[in-house]
Amino acid sequence: MTEFFYFNATMINFIASILKFEKQGEKTGWTYIEIPAVIAEQLLPGCKKTFRVKGKLDDHPIQQVALLPMGQGNFIMPLNAAIRKGIGKKMGARLQIQLEPDNKKYTLNADLMECLADEPAALEFFKTKPVSFQNYYSKWVDSAKTGTTKARRIALAVSFLAKKIEFGEMLRNQRDMNDM
Repeated sequence: MTEFFYFNATMINFIASILKFEKQGEKTGWTYIEIPAVIAEQLLPGCKKTFRVKGKLDDHPIQQVALLPMGQGNFIMPLNAAIRKGIGKKMGARLQIQLEPDNKKYTLNADLMECLADEPAALEFFKTKPVSFQNYYSKWVDSAKTGTTKARRIALAVSFLAKKIEFGEMLRNQRDMNDM
């Protein structure tokens, strides 16, 4: 729920509560904040599709964070584990939000791309997918905290891409294997 907002020349400021989807298809369990249509319109007038923002959630800086359309001009900002850790707040807490569009082009992880180049079937499948799909893989690799985890994620991604298995299914398969 957005409590108030105001605009200045470049940054939009407002307060929002942290929410969580109970049951919402693929978004079930996601933690997020709502970006009402009036705020989204100020950020990027006329935009009805995903776009990226930068700014701060309380004092936690963010960049290249996607706003996802939810209909009627409203958007959500998913709060991944790294963001939740950075802000140190849970569902129901209020956040001071400062946002502006982030037009910086995202660069795919170089190590992932090098390994994909060594596996033509994986690279071919990867290139047929939308940029957002490609970014999921790259950001997943980038978020690894150790070199070992990064290498394991790259190997897993290349293996599953070569089999034409998409990101969500790959993660579910990996989780199921870890549960054994």
